[in-house]
Amino acid sequence: MSSSTPPTIPKYDVFLSFRGLDTRRSFISFLYKELVRRNIRTFKDDKELESGRKISPELERAIEESKFAVVVISANYAASTWCLQELLKIMDFVNKGSLTVIPVFHGVDPCHVRRQIQKVAVQFEKHETREGREKVLSWRQALTNLANISGVCTLKCEDDSMMVDEIAKRISTLIDTTRKPTRTGSSLVGIDVHMKALSRLLDLNSSKKSVRVIGIWGRGGNGRSALAEFVYKNICQHFESHCFLENVKRISHDRHMSHLHQEVLKRVQVESNSNQKVLLVANEVNKLEQLDALAEDFSCFGPGSIVIITTQDKQLLVSAGIKLVYEAELLTFQKVRELFRQLGFRVRERAIESVLCKGTNLAMKWLGCCLRVRSGYRKVS
Repeated sequence: MSSSTPPTIPKYDVFLSFRGLDTRRSFISFLYKELVRRNIRTFKDDKELESGRKISPELERAIEESKFAVVVISANYAASTWCLQELLKIMDFVNKGSLTVIPVFHGVDPCHVRRQIQKVAVQFEKHETREGREKVLSWRQALTNLANISGVCTLKCEDDSMMVDEIAKRISTLIDTTRKPTRTGSSLVGIDVHMKALSRLLDLNSSKKSVRVIGIWGRGGNGRSALAEFVYKNICQHFESHCFLENVKRISHDRHMSHLHQEVLKRVQVESNSNQKVLLVANEVNKLEQLDALAEDFSCFGPGSIVIITTQDKQLLVSAGIKLVYEAELLTFQKVRELFRQLGFRVRERAIESVLCKGTNLAMKWLGCCLRVRSGYRKVS
């Protein structure tokens, strides 16, 4: 039986490649902050490695596990053998079709980079005296290929902040475009049924001026969080500002609740009188104090804003006075049960219920185990 390696699931939305000497404390710092504010998962390497050092397996994996690479070509980018090695690896994944690259020419003429003239030519002449001919040729080709791709040039814009905003918007649009197909092809069991039920609670076309607070409750594993993230990705474009707090429980662990309040303000960036329409998803809430801290920010949110709270503690939502609650658990369990039946397992109803009550994750593991047995991959004692 032949087996193929499954495609890598992107861990990051964006991988930043840059020359730290030129841009780490200026352009890259601003760009990274804006990408994070937009909830774009961004990898930024904070280590300036010595010349001649190989790319670490961790860094190579970060490139492979990204959807996009933003390569900021600055005055001294091509002078760094480390940057050129990183670029070579990036273009390798681009050629394989697993990565999309966005060139940013920061303070340099794209034509000079493409033709490798003037300062770029001097930099490569130095490389040729220290490195092997084939290696330098591969760097030259990678840089030429990058410069042939339509990108962003800061020479056309006097204000770096405007350029940062333009790049972040472009990436955000590209990410939204790549996420849209998941609407019908999501691996989350019964997602269409969930979304149909949730859309009534979300009521995106509502003319009400108050902030809408919705609870998603469910006991089992990651299903609750996966549903919240799916909803967030599919409706965030309807809001002026949006934020997904991945794990409130971890953010507020061993810290004063004011830290949670500050975290929301930092990510959403809404002024007290801005009246912006905001989407906030607070995932894995497990204490009433956390909800109280989050509620401090609701007064800053404008008409049509939505707050989604996920928790495995139904009583928490009741105590907070949240009346719009979606019980994700029941539908998920029913769908898992249907899977067992469709696959022809002769398992007693009570046995299924017993496993389901321990959480959807366990149920799916059990299902996978049974599938392996039926397919002859392994035996289970």
